[in-house]
Formats: sequence, structure tokens, C-alpha cells
Amino acid sequence: MITAEMVRQLRERTGAGMMDCKKALTETNGDEEKAIELLRERGIAKAAKKAGRVAAEGLVEAYIHGGGRIGVLVEVNIETDFAAKNEEFKTFVKDIAMQIAASSPEYVRREDVPAAVLENEKEILRVQARNEGKPEKIIEKMVEGRIEKFYAEKCLLDQAYIKDPDITIDQLLKEKIAHIGENISIRRFARFERGEGIDKKEENFADEVMKQIGG
Repeated sequence: MITAEMVRQLRERTGAGMMDCKKALTETNGDEEKAIELLRERGIAKAAKKAGRVAAEGLVEAYIHGGGRIGVLVEVNIETDFAAKNEEFKTFVKDIAMQIAASSPEYVRREDVPAAVLENEKEILRVQARNEGKPEKIIEKMVEGRIEKFYAEKCLLDQAYIKDPDITIDQLLKEKIAHIGENISIRRFARFERGEGIDKKEENFADEVMKQIGG
């Protein structure tokens, strides 16, 4: 059994995320040293150490799909201007724009989900569980498990990568950090679909981007 303490210790040693640590421990039957090796092989431990470094350079990418039916603007940051010109980084940014167009996330990361939105979703899941006849004592556990599906649909970093559904965007990001050797951050995005409304935040972002590119 993988305990919270085992996950915490591995996180402290590698700097990797809680879910990555738990997965590595599960795959190695709780062997911490083997879990560290696994995280290193996947580039996660190396990437985690770079995560605290400032990423102030980068690119704003525009992607249009379906003859103008869907448009995406995404800002991805990296540490240096030199790395921002790297073809691998440019391709990564384009892939992220395509991911947003195809999968329609609403947030970059789960921490961005407003508390009120999250609580509303949890309440819906509680009602669903009660309607299924589940006992109250297990409903909260069920809700916590099912909320992961919400994150996987709504949060970009939790989504399955459209070009390789076996990995998430977060895992792809960490692979790129490890390979390029600089911290990379998906800062923000706006997705536009013909016939849909646009909120003020997206308008402001679009205005900023147009100023930057001289539009």
C-alpha cells in the first residue's frame, strides 16, 4: 500500500508532483530508490527542479482550425530568448495551440479552477451518487475520485495529449523541460469558436496580443 508519507518523502527528494510520485511508487511496488530512477528516466525529477526558475521569454501562438471556425491564442513562456527560437520549443507551442482547439479546456491547471465552480461540480457529483443509491459514508470518496474526470476534461495540463493519449499535457510539458533544459510555463490561452460568446478576460488577452504583434 502506498501511503501519503511515502509520497511526501519521494516528493521532497525529487521535487516531482504528488501524482507523479504516487504513480512511480505504485509502479515500483513502493521501492523509493526505483521510483526515483523511474522519475529520472521520464525526465520528471529533472523537470521539477527547474520548475521554480523564472520563465519570462517565450511565444504567443495563433492557431486557426476548420476554415476559421475555431481560433486559439496561447502564451507559452521559457527562460531565455535563445531557447524561445528553438524549433522543438516552437513545435511544442504549436502542439499546445492545437490541443486547445481540439479539446476545449477551460483552465490551464487545476489550481485555476475557481472554488465556487469546483464546489458546484462536487455537489452535482454528490447528487448523482445519492441518486445511484450509494451510502453517505462513501459518497465523499466517490466524489474525490470522480472529480479527477472533471479535471481531465476542463484543465489543459490534465488532458490526454491528442497526439499520444497515453500521456497528459503535464507529462509532455515535463518531457520538454527536461529535454530543452529550461523551465517552460503555459501561462494562458483564449479559445474562440464561431457563434460562441467571449468573456472579458479573453477580450483583454486578445487586445494585448494584437498590440504586441502590431495589429
